[in-house]
Amino acid sequence: MTMTKDEHQSRTARSYKLILLFAMVSMTMMFAGLTSAFVVSKSRVDWLKDFQLPSAFLLSTFAILVSSITFHLAKKAIQRDNHKATTQWLLVTLALGIAFVVLQFVGFGQIVAQGYFFTGPASSITTTFLYIVTVMHLLHLAGGLISLLIIIYNHFKQKYSATQSLGIELGVMYWHFLDLLWVYLFLFLYFFK
Repeated sequence: MTMTKDEHQSRTARSYKLILLFAMVSMTMMFAGLTSAFVVSKSRVDWLKDFQLPSAFLLSTFAILVSSITFHLAKKAIQRDNHKATTQWLLVTLALGIAFVVLQFVGFGQIVAQGYFFTGPASSITTTFLYIVTVMHLLHLAGGLISLLIIIYNHFKQKYSATQSLGIELGVMYWHFLDLLWVYLFLFLYFFK
């Protein structure tokens, strides 16, 4: 029994999406473990009870939320074969992703300016946990940014169309996951003190 080209593409797409889903589940488990360790460590006597997240983290949250919308709009544009709009939305998504990273580092700077350190003898367990959780998210976001750059490159090479948008679809799935993960982490770090 031979498969048609459409059937083969459909099976390939399902396989790639399933692999990505398994990867996202494993990442979720890792961050669940980190936040569980955060909860357990909160009972330590050296835990900072009055620590506030800096404003840059709120701005970065806004940037990543908007970037999820723009990436979704890029996917919708390519599904309508609107290459110009796809290009614009992909580039806006890249700019917002970079803004997110920059704002995270601005937030780290704000924490240090408040007199809190992440490592060394002047550090606290609270800020060390914050640093580990946000840096782990940034590492996963780096993968998302690299994927986005590959998607943009492939888009400029005309590899995507209304009938072939798998790369963008996978990128959007991962980006939405990173977005939801950061919103969870931000709310957890903001409200769970």
